Order: sequence, then C-alpha cells, then structure tokens
Amino acid sequence: MDKFDEIRKSGGVIHTPKKSFKKPVITAVCAFAAGLFLVSGFTIVPAGNTGVVLTLGKVSNTSYSEGFHFKIPFIQSVESMSNKIRVYETPASAVSKDLQTVSSNIAVNYRLVSDKSADMYKNVGTEYQTVLIAPVVQECMKSATAKYTAEQLITERAAVGDEVKTALDAKLNTYGIYIEKFNIVNFDFSQEFNSAIEAKQVAEQNLLKTETEQKQAITIAEAQAKQKVIAADAEAEAIIKQAQAQADANKLLEASLSGKVIAYEQIQKWNGVMPKVTGSDGNGMLINVDIDEPPASSTSPAVPAE
Repeated sequence: MDKFDEIRKSGGVIHTPKKSFKKPVITAVCAFAAGLFLVSGFTIVPAGNTGVVLTLGKVSNTSYSEGFHFKIPFIQSVESMSNKIRVYETPASAVSKDLQTVSSNIAVNYRLVSDKSADMYKNVGTEYQTVLIAPVVQECMKSATAKYTAEQLITERAAVGDEVKTALDAKLNTYGIYIEKFNIVNFDFSQEFNSAIEAKQVAEQNLLKTETEQKQAITIAEAQAKQKVIAADAEAEAIIKQAQAQADANKLLEASLSGKVIAYEQIQKWNGVMPKVTGSDGNGMLINVDIDEPPASSTSPAVPAE
C-alpha cells in the first residue's frame, strides 16, 4: 500500500506522528526536587545569632552557633535568635515620693545570651521584648521613682538609673536577658512644679548674690581697717622715733651745758683768792705755794746772834 492509498483511506487527512513531552518535564521536576532537597539540607546562621533547631516543630536540645550547618531536609528548620545588643526606648510615667507626676523617656540596652536562646524561643518566642522587657521596665521604673522626691530625681538621676538597672537584672537574668546599660534620657514634671523650681532657683540666686555682696563689703571693711591699723602703727612709730630723737638731743644738750654751768657756778662762788699750787722743793718734798704770795728768797734769813 502506497502513501496515496493511505491518504484515501484516511479521507484525505495526513496524520503525522506526535512527539513525547513527558520525559523533559519529569527531568525538570526531578532536578527542581533535587535542588530543593539540597537547599533544605543546610542552613547558615548569621553572625551574632544562635540557630534554634526545630524538628517537626519541636525545639531541639541542641542549637547552632553562627556559620554553616547541615540539617535534615523538610524535617528540621532553624530559627535565628539575635544575641546582639539591642536598644529598647519607651516613655514611662510614674509618681515621685512627694506625689509629683513624673514623665520620662528611657533607653535600655540589652542582649539575649546564646545559651538561653532555645528556652526563650520555646517559652516566649521571638517577641520577648514586648512580652517580657516592656512590662518589667515600666514596673521597675515606677518602683524606683516612688523612693525619691521630684527634686532628688533631678539631682540624683545617676543613682536612680543604677537602681532601675539592678532591678531589671534581677527580674530578667533568669530568662537569659542581660541589661548592658540603662539610661534616663530626661524627666518631665508638671507646670506647677517647674514654676516652683524656677522660683526657688531665683530665690537661691538672689540669696547667693546678697551673700556675695556682704562678703565683698566685709572684705573691703577689713582691708580699710587693716590700712588704718598700719597707718596708726606707722604714726606711733614715727612719734616714738621723734621722741627718742628729742631725748637724745636733750641728753647731748645737757652734756654740753653741764660743764659750762659748773664753771659758771664756780665763778659765782669764787672769793677772789687764787688757788694754791702744789709743787716740790729741791729735796723732793711737796710744798704749797699761794699764787698771790711773793716767792720766798732763795737765801735763808740771817739768824740773829744771841
């Protein structure tokens, strides 16, 4: 039978053989399944994270550290839990010891330790900041604020922050959450309290100004008094020196006049008789000679004969 007979029997329609597409599709599906199998057979835990292993949804006892790891495809999955330091910022409202309403903004730096990552995922989940940290921060802030007056909250902010941090550690460390740093960004009080604080500061400044002026006045008065004392001492010393000089002058004058006075008194008392002079004879005997008597003759008078 030739081709023309076949065409006639088929009613003039030519039938061509059909190509099979099943094999390429199966091959592509198998390749995709193999690739998916291979991809699901390993995992990479990012740096600063812990991989929590889930086996058919159950948390395993072992966890993966950062890096490349194998796992059972389609049976195990890995959830990453960050162990990096994270920041939680929130406003907080509390009442001080003296019943002042205190509004504050706080910032908490915290981290989850890797050893507790699996327990945290199992018991709390990934939203532990909302579930655990937020309410505990508010509670500790209210408790610490109630121990201080509004003025102490301002002047002792560091002490308040340390107390809140200690309380947070005590409540959150058991969950594996450690507080790295706690900061009170600012405190806000009511308008009435702010006005009272401002008035107090003005009064203290005025008092300080008055005390300063008084101290300056006292200092000036003391300086003037010292100057007067120094001037009086100098004047007294000058008077003493002047008196001493006068006394010394009087002594010199007295010494110079005493001889003249004595000579004058002697002249007033002189009776006109010259004083005798003491001399000696040729034999060495002392004799008294009156100045106004004539000198004796060198020859002895003649002795009259008997």
